[in-house]
Amino acid sequence: MSIETIVQAQREYFATGATLPVTLRKEALIRLQAEIRRREDILCKAMRQDLNKSHYESYMCEIGLVLDELGHTIRKMEKWARPKRAATPLAQFSARSYMMKEPYGLTLVMAPWNYPFLLSMDPVIGAIAAGNCVVLKPSAYAPATSRAMAELIAAVFDPRWVAVVEGGRKENSALLDQKFDYIFFTGGVTVGKLVMEKASQHLTPVTLELGGKSPVIVDETADIPLTARRLAFGKVLNAGQTCVAPDYLLVQRSVKDKLVEELKKQFIKMLGEDPLHNQDFVRIINRKHFERLQGLLADETLLYGGQTRADEVSGWVAPTLVDACDPEHCKPMQEEIFGPILPVIPYDTLEEAIAFVNARPKPLALYLFTKSKHAREQVLRRCSYGGGCVNDTIIHLATHEMPFGGVGNSGMGGYHGKFSFDTFSHTKSIVDKACWIDLPLRYFPYTSKLYDKMVHLFLR
Repeated sequence: MSIETIVQAQREYFATGATLPVTLRKEALIRLQAEIRRREDILCKAMRQDLNKSHYESYMCEIGLVLDELGHTIRKMEKWARPKRAATPLAQFSARSYMMKEPYGLTLVMAPWNYPFLLSMDPVIGAIAAGNCVVLKPSAYAPATSRAMAELIAAVFDPRWVAVVEGGRKENSALLDQKFDYIFFTGGVTVGKLVMEKASQHLTPVTLELGGKSPVIVDETADIPLTARRLAFGKVLNAGQTCVAPDYLLVQRSVKDKLVEELKKQFIKMLGEDPLHNQDFVRIINRKHFERLQGLLADETLLYGGQTRADEVSGWVAPTLVDACDPEHCKPMQEEIFGPILPVIPYDTLEEAIAFVNARPKPLALYLFTKSKHAREQVLRRCSYGGGCVNDTIIHLATHEMPFGGVGNSGMGGYHGKFSFDTFSHTKSIVDKACWIDLPLRYFPYTSKLYDKMVHLFLR
């Protein structure tokens, strides 16, 4: 079917009210849950083909998180969908006030390639739970996973309810020319601006999950071996191709050398002496991005790593530490890296580190390693960013109980758990007024009202 046909069919289907019963939405998500479990090997093989992800990493970081989100949503969605009582002002006596959740209607979810299954299915789950129809557009950079998801969705849903549109820029452009009732986009800032511009033509609300240069701040009180282990994990996961990956390291000068040495040990412990031939190390998504990363390393002073290996598709970049003592002239500091490269910048005072972060666009994540209560309070209060961790990396996004999202250049809106349900729902405020009493004070004519009589009574 053409994109126009898909959109029109979904709009007509939504108008019938078929997606409104909460029990039917729940049953659909239960079917989706079962089908994902049945196709686990197929999905893992697809992600191995696209990114060389191991079965373990594909399950831990994508399939397992999606199943967890599904289970939580299935258990909670009936409660989320119930009307919520609100207090009624005395002036509106006698009435009952409440808020109802309603689906927007036809929604578009545009997903990236780096976590092709997780970042497609998580928002789709929220959109379905809220009662919407959904068009999912996976990234063309992960074609095997895109195909696997299209087959998965087709096995569970009527395409009038949920459909997958595969393809590249042509399909992206055609979709953005359609009128949707909500758009959820995950990707880069440049395309995010285009999505927002296109959405504005129809006054369509959007959620933008973007990225940016997420900093790590390590002070001299930090547990350096533990910091190195958790920081290395965040950087090598998915070969650094993570929107919340540590993008640059601000480390107090007194512990810089010690941390660098510990990071080297952790990289070797995780990936071996020859990471480029580690069968579980994720590949850079394509040749374009591989060559971009090679360019970022050209003529830079390296503290560790820097090796690369190409194959017929793309290639691998070893975990690399870059000396960024002069950050304004360090190439990896000029753009979001999206690879296993970590610039290292020494600082002397916490004030200096905070000023460095705040002088740049607001990042999607920030990670602070410290044992100091003062440092924790200063950074958390004074630095603006989407979310993050104290004494860890990445894990803040793996919870249903907090929204995940950006601020400023790193995005707008949030999702996960109930926050996904709320993102894809409009909240209607309703006052249900009684008929047995009708006070005359609000009606015309406004002369000789009780107010005037009271004024005359007390001022006489």
